[in-house]
Amino acid sequence: MNAAPDDTHPYTLARLQQLLGLSRHAIGELMALGLVTPLRPGGRAYRFSFRDLVVLRAAQELRNAQVPVRQLLRSLRRLRERLPPEAPLQGLRITAVGDRVTVRDGTAQWEAESGQALLDFTVGGTAAAVQFMPHAAAATDAADAQADALEARFAAAEALEGRDPAAAEAGYRAVIAQDPGHVNAYLNLGYMLCEAGRCDEAATLYDAALAHVQGDALLHYNRAVALDALGRRQDALASYQACLQLAPDLADAHQNAALLYAEAGEKKLAIRHFSAYRRLTARGGS
Repeated sequence: MNAAPDDTHPYTLARLQQLLGLSRHAIGELMALGLVTPLRPGGRAYRFSFRDLVVLRAAQELRNAQVPVRQLLRSLRRLRERLPPEAPLQGLRITAVGDRVTVRDGTAQWEAESGQALLDFTVGGTAAAVQFMPHAAAATDAADAQADALEARFAAAEALEGRDPAAAEAGYRAVIAQDPGHVNAYLNLGYMLCEAGRCDEAATLYDAALAHVQGDALLHYNRAVALDALGRRQDALASYQACLQLAPDLADAHQNAALLYAEAGEKKLAIRHFSAYRRLTARGGS
């Protein structure tokens, strides 16, 4: 008899956010890359597995250690390949040591990217245990229902964008009112506002988002686009720089910053960002 999804994928999105402190957008980015592969039984809320939890925790640690994006993604792919399908009874510990991820599984310790066994030395670095909680301690049915309703409202707003923008806007604002940290609602609504020529409202919206959500590069990027459209060039440049501090491989941010620096007569900075843009696009960066 096959195991139920709730047994193999016990973590809800709300529970992962509670455990790890990650935004929906951060989790969504790893889902889009295929590094996190939740189920969605019956079209309801996403359910995440043990592997998903560990990969998300490792991504958080590597990002905090400022590991380059390409190396981070490579490490996460190798880590996922080597993880057991279910939580080991003895527990598992993920540790970021410099730009490497090490995994302790009981008495064994190994490097995530290479799979090489490591000697059991005590090392410095940011250690973060993945705590496994019994299924009974997962989010309650009420919390699951609330998360389902919120995501259904968000999906409904997305579906309305093309045929009823006013209703879509109302839907996104309702999602934000219920969850002020819902990054994708801010991003979608802000894009709609700018497309409608309401970039001043979009910039205000992104300011509100950044008061609730820290460390999301796309919020800074979209804010910069809105500010540029309003003619606020210096503010836009500051937002592009904030974006690039979080996501230095975001090629479009380098390109837009380069254009603004060129307009401002800052030739050295323009050349620096144009060079970064060409380098990233040549190697397939995004």
